Amino acid sequence: MEENKTNGREEIFSEKVKAGKRTYFFDVKSTRSNDYYLTITESKKRYNKDDEGFTYEKHKIFLYKEDFNKFMEALNNTVNHVKTELMPDVDFDSFSHNHENHEKDEEPAKPAAVDSELKWD
Repeated sequence: MEENKTNGREEIFSEKVKAGKRTYFFDVKSTRSNDYYLTITESKKRYNKDDEGFTYEKHKIFLYKEDFNKFMEALNNTVNHVKTELMPDVDFDSFSHNHENHEKDEEPAKPAAVDSELKWD
């Protein structure tokens, strides 16, 4: 049997969302027993005055399969509350843009259709 060099935590799928100085990573990983979990990482670029360079501050959440539905329900409820109760006049669709892979001369991508309900497939 081949030894797993990732300490039993193989990355299965990854999605990246760039948001200004922050980047969010959604990673599906597997355990040694072939179970799956999700890590959500927020990475913030920070200027370090000491060495005049940049560092990345990271915060990570581990989400396990037994909590997927509860997490999605709470996230949906919270986002929908902000959209409908606190900020009903904001056009949230206007924020749907993707600048990740665009060069200066390229046309921006057309916004993807946004569904107000998050779905876990």
